[in-house]
Amino acid sequence: MKIAVLSGDGIGPEVMEASLAVFEKVSSKFSLKPRFTEALVGGIAIDKVGQALPEKTVEICRASDAILFGSVGGPKWESLPPNEQPERAALLPLRKIFGLYANLRPAVCYPELVGASPIKNELMPGGFDILVVRELTGGIYFGQPKMTEATATGERATDTLVYETHEIERATRVAFEAAKTRSKKVHLIDKANVLESSLLWRKTVKRIAQDYPGIKLEFMYVDNAAMQVMKNPRQFDVMLCENMFGDILSDEVAAATGSLGLLPSASLAEGSFGLYEPSGGTAPDIAGKGIANPIAQILSIALMLEYTFKKHEAAAALQAAVKKVISSGTRTADIWAEGCTKVGTKAMGQAIADAV
Repeated sequence: MKIAVLSGDGIGPEVMEASLAVFEKVSSKFSLKPRFTEALVGGIAIDKVGQALPEKTVEICRASDAILFGSVGGPKWESLPPNEQPERAALLPLRKIFGLYANLRPAVCYPELVGASPIKNELMPGGFDILVVRELTGGIYFGQPKMTEATATGERATDTLVYETHEIERATRVAFEAAKTRSKKVHLIDKANVLESSLLWRKTVKRIAQDYPGIKLEFMYVDNAAMQVMKNPRQFDVMLCENMFGDILSDEVAAATGSLGLLPSASLAEGSFGLYEPSGGTAPDIAGKGIANPIAQILSIALMLEYTFKKHEAAAALQAAVKKVISSGTRTADIWAEGCTKVGTKAMGQAIADAV
């Protein structure tokens, strides 16, 4: 199991250290043999070698079965030109280089953490479990032309929203395959009353849905979906989204769980290769304090075990350990409540390792 470890910036190294200790415990229990190779990425790579994504890092990733990613960016590098900032110069190229076309973001609001959610408890008794499947390499983020040009009255900025059938097909199949193991319902989130690309999404998704007769397909405009997440999140099982809609809604759904520190993410390529990371950012305001929540990074390992290495029993054990620790009342500061035990990053990781 060859794994490239890219801790990155901010809280990345702290939560990665705690998570790898948990990985070692899971590996021991299930006789796994991971081999970790660390590499620079993001702001720290800019500081040390002048590039957010050094070629050596790319080479290490190419020689690996998967990438375990931390987080990149922070105020220190915000003065750089946009194309040189860590987020755009590291993560987006990795998606392109490795063809990471589907982003899976499971968002679980555990029953014990309903009180931490900004949504009223009575709107989601028992919490919720939503999987956002986001197409990751197409749409307005990558479409051409993309430019800013001078005009007679100022400037004109152009971003192009482009999708092709095959891009929609492969993301759709990921969503429907996931729904087979869940509650067997897919919502396509689009803006088909306005966008030509959304009409192609609907046409394509309807056709592919015929191959999955046991899965219920529903359609919802993105503005309504944003509202419905706040009003009734339990109505959703799998949310299938194009790139920008998925970017926005996955963060909204994540926030609805109570903390971004709980949410893992898997970005998948054709075959078994994937990049696994927390959904939250570098959190520079708490970096170095040892209080960041490592659960998102730990659950990213569970996703890696499931999707890249097909070690389903090990993945399930890791997810169960997280649930057990949350049920015990052990909490990092972001999800702490009266009557619970507040712990730091390392202690939370150790508690989960002990629970495996």
